[in-house]
Amino acid sequence: MRVLYLTGIVVLLDQAAKLLVKGFDIPFLNLYHAGIALGASYPIFGDFLRLTFIENPGMAFGIDVGGKLFLTIFSIFASIGIFIYLYKIRGEAFVIRLALAMILGGAIGNLIDRVFYGVIFGEGPLFYGKVVDFIDVDFFNIDFWGYHLSRFPVFNVADSSVSVGVVMLLVFHRRFTESEQADKSLEQSVPVPDGLPSPASAGPQELTNRIEDSRNASS
Repeated sequence: MRVLYLTGIVVLLDQAAKLLVKGFDIPFLNLYHAGIALGASYPIFGDFLRLTFIENPGMAFGIDVGGKLFLTIFSIFASIGIFIYLYKIRGEAFVIRLALAMILGGAIGNLIDRVFYGVIFGEGPLFYGKVVDFIDVDFFNIDFWGYHLSRFPVFNVADSSVSVGVVMLLVFHRRFTESEQADKSLEQSVPVPDGLPSPASAGPQELTNRIEDSRNASS
């Protein structure tokens, strides 16, 4: 479960970036940071990349389905489900576990906003916080049935981690599945002499080596 270190790193980076944007005040540590004003936008790489502070009551990229409480509860169960699944496949391909760890980190990062930010910043009750978004990227113009899009929806580090994790799953899961099927086909096609373990108890390369040893010993 070492991939969970990546989950922790994503959560820490995400929360650190959000607090720098939104600001924070910790009196007993004598720490205060004003952050930037809600709605303010500052160019980073010209007009292509901006730092734009908005608060999103919905899902990633401004998607809003089912209301705040539903989204928060859904996120909690989704995070628990991903964690359990990661534990169950702890012996599977590393790249698949890495992708799920990134998705889990992003889910937890935004979940912290939804669960605690309302209370921490005095803006709402528990489970009713808003997600801090601040990465504003230029996008090619889209005009489709009256819908116009010139900039990508403002997002954050957690959203980025989820998106990269999903892309990794789409790219590598099929390759991993095809590799597994090829290994099984090889195991089933290799004849097993008497006295050798079955393919289920030995890998293809190990089984091939044992067959060769058996042939050499009988010649």
